[in-house]
Order: sequence, then C-alpha cells, then structure tokens
Amino acid sequence: MARVLISDQLSETAVEIFRQRGVEVDYLPELGKDKDALLKAIPNYDGLAIRSASKVTEKIIDAAPNLRVIGRAGIGVDNVDIPKATARGIIVMNTPFGNSITTAEHAIAMMFAVARQIPAADASTQAGKWEKNRFMGVELQGKTLGVIGCGNIGSVVASRGIGLAMKVIAFDPFLSAERAQSIGVEKVDLAELLRRADVITLHTPLTDMTKNIIDAAAIEQMKTGVIIINCARGGLVNEDDLAAALKSGKVGGAGIDVFTNEPAKESVLFGLPNIVCTPHLGASTGEAQENVAIQIAEQMADYLTTGAVTNALNMPSISAEEAPRLTPWVKLADQLGSFAGQLTETGLKGVRIEYEGTAAELNTRALTAAALAGILRPLLSSVNMVSAPTMAKERGIKVEEVRRGQEGAYEGYIRLTITTERQERSVAGTVFSGGRSRIIQIKGINMEAELGPRMLYVTNRDRPGFIGRLGTALGAGGVNIATFNLGRQAAGEDAISLIEVDQPISDEVLASIQAVEGVVVAKRLEF
Repeated sequence: MARVLISDQLSETAVEIFRQRGVEVDYLPELGKDKDALLKAIPNYDGLAIRSASKVTEKIIDAAPNLRVIGRAGIGVDNVDIPKATARGIIVMNTPFGNSITTAEHAIAMMFAVARQIPAADASTQAGKWEKNRFMGVELQGKTLGVIGCGNIGSVVASRGIGLAMKVIAFDPFLSAERAQSIGVEKVDLAELLRRADVITLHTPLTDMTKNIIDAAAIEQMKTGVIIINCARGGLVNEDDLAAALKSGKVGGAGIDVFTNEPAKESVLFGLPNIVCTPHLGASTGEAQENVAIQIAEQMADYLTTGAVTNALNMPSISAEEAPRLTPWVKLADQLGSFAGQLTETGLKGVRIEYEGTAAELNTRALTAAALAGILRPLLSSVNMVSAPTMAKERGIKVEEVRRGQEGAYEGYIRLTITTERQERSVAGTVFSGGRSRIIQIKGINMEAELGPRMLYVTNRDRPGFIGRLGTALGAGGVNIATFNLGRQAAGEDAISLIEVDQPISDEVLASIQAVEGVVVAKRLEF
C-alpha cells in the first residue's frame, strides 16, 4: 500500500480522501516547520503533500528513495526543487485553479483598504483619537484599474473592477483582442497601462521576464498618487523602489500581500505612509483551502493507485502503452512551442499545428498540449501540458489542429504556426531514428538543426562576410560556438542562423551582435 505524508496544515477532508482511495496517510503538519524532522521522516513515504511551509530541497529529495509524487495544495511551487525532482523521476503536481476567487477577492479588499486607509483609520479610532479629517480617501468609481496578467485570477479581478464601475485596462501578451472584448477589458501594452491606470494590480507569475516588472523606471511612468496592489508573487515589485516612491508621494498607496523574502519579519516597506501589508493571505479562506486540499488528495491518490497524472508540472499526461513512441514527439512539440514562445513579443491571437505522416497517427491532443505549454512557458512559468490548453482558452487564443498523410520528404513532421497582432511565424521539426528531434524549417526557410540548451537565433540579410562578423562578435564576448546552422530564401535575400553556444550570452554580447552589420533580429533562446 502506498504511503503519503502530509507535512503542512491541510483540510482533514484530504486525509479522508487518501484513506478512501486505499492510500495510507500520516498527517504531521508540524514537520513543515522542522526541516530536520522532515528529513528524518521522508524516506518512509511514496508521496508528500505540502503547502508553502515545507521546503522540498535537494537534500530532502536525496533522502527520499521511495518518493514518487509531490503534491502542492495551491499554485506556487517555489518551495520545491523541481529540476532535482524531475531528475529523480518524482512527479510534482499542483492545483492551479483552486483558489482563484479567494485571491482575486483579497486583491479587491486590499484595493479598498488602501483607497480608504481602513487599517490606519481603524487603529486611530480604536486608540480614541477620532481623526475624521485625517483620513481623506479615494473614490474608486470612474477610476482606471490596470490589471497586469489577465489569466484565471486577473480576469476575476477585472470583472469585479467592472462591477465597481471602474474602467479596466489589461496587459497580458497572451490575451487576444477577442478575449479582452468578451470579458469587458481594454487590451493595452505595458507602457500605456502604467501611464493611464489609477490603480495597478498584479496577477502574473514570477519569471525572468516579470521579475521587478514594477521598478523605479516603471513607477516613473505612472500617475502621481497611483495605488499599487500585489497579491501575486514577491519579486514582481522592487520593494526598495516602491518604498522610495511611497516616501516621495509618487505612489499614493500600496497593498502588499507577498514579499521577496518570506516570512517577511522585516521589510523596507513596513511603517511607510498608506501601505497595507498582509502575510500572504491571498488564498487564505476556508473555501479555498478546502478546494485545494481535495484536489491535491484526489490527484495524488489517482497517481499512486492507477498511474493517472493530472496537473503535473514536470511530466506529460501520457499512458504507459503509448509512452515509448510518443515521448520524443512530445519533446519536439514542446521545443517547437518554446522556440516560438521565446520569439513572441506581442499579443498571441492564434496557434495552428499541422501533423503530417506518422505524427498525425499519434495522440495529437498530448502533442498540442505540449506545444501550447512550450509557447506559454516564457511568461507563465507554472504552465504544464494539463493546464496549457485551459490557459490558452482563457486568453482567447484560437488553437487549430490539422492532420494529414505523408506528402513531403519526411515520414512525419510537426509544423507550428503562431499568429500575433503583428505577424505570422512558423517553425517545423521532425523526429529521426533513435528519437533525435530536429528543426527542419523556420519561417519557410529550410534548415536542419538540433536544439541545445543555449541557442542564438539571428535573422539577417544574406551578404558576404556576415558569418565572419557574427563569429567575431561572439568570440570577442568569450562565447564559443558549438554548432552553426543556417538557411536562406535565396542569394542576397533573408537568411536565418541558429547557433548553439557553450556559454551564456550576456546583455552586452547580445547588444554587440545586434549591432553587427546585416543583423535584423538577434535573440537568446534556452531549451
């Protein structure tokens, strides 16, 4: 019988679900705060159910020879070493949709608390001061609410803002114009949102692209007196820059539920004028905790008893029977999606995936999910094969599948075409014998290239000496070329270079490449 350890506070309903499904369970929530005790206990378990208190580090994973699944009751998995778990073959699951309403409501509550200075007014009144003239608030009706990240939670916040008779604008690279219209928001770019919004609320994951999305430069573009709300992730807002803006009055108030370092016992934000701070309460309602507890218990129990995989962050949903043949194609679909997603800078409207020959005979639903996960991952770090189709649908991204028999030179291939607000871009690939995946076409230009961990993508004008100039720029930056693949439309016309490199390409080296004569676009890619 499989054994599960619950090392954080979780609803007792979860315990009952495990037992009803034939899984032995130990409920020891105190272990989440005692890493040594958790380290000692973990070798005895097949599954570990956690919330945010337990830190599943490399050391914990190394001490768990029997561990098969880690289940996070909630969205964020910052406290789990996912690469280490993946290397050990341990599935990491979460519950991405269980606390959306609760988190959205907390953001709205924080907005009211800041706009009307409720916490400070409460403290003053209970101290017997009756300072009625001191607490002059801000009316929200008619104000512009700027939502950064309009996915599951952000769209709920937007609907609540509309209900308050606010004008709602949204920035989300994956939000289509059609989806924006259907939920009643105006889709804008980030610069316009910063310039127009009276209240800015963040609902995006923390990724390399979103870290410090609100910093001194962003605040400088905002209205004087703007209100900033962050109930999403610590690190989205540069706390030092926000503190300076609150002191100067550039920012009129802030509601902060999440911090760069948690638990936040100290912060540059504490004690500043008109700031409301709460201890990561976004998902803290009885209803939300019950929902995520039930979901994670059901998911883990299903996996441990039947092998079914739901909401896994590091494993595709593939049955044991089809895995050997499908797995290399899933990897290819993910890589094609990641390739396209990393090159996408404007709103994504549609995705068309063409399966030809042997690829069309496979489980294309899994392949499409893998491709969508790859596309969305650069901005939505927690997306996986299970959640990607839902997230694409939420953002109004039209997904089209085309299947047909073999027509070209390859026995089978996948072509992925994405349509943005400005252009259409396609990339195609195939799987050779031994499961080796290759890019075979980019933007209609034929080439054959294997994707490595670090790549440089360059589009250029085909002119004599270009390759030498590009190689010189990389060499001057201390970057060694591992492989160099190129293709062109015709002599003297558009060309593409796809280069695998051994060292990371710094911002300075990338800038020098972008300055090379003939370069049209130069982008770093990671796989």
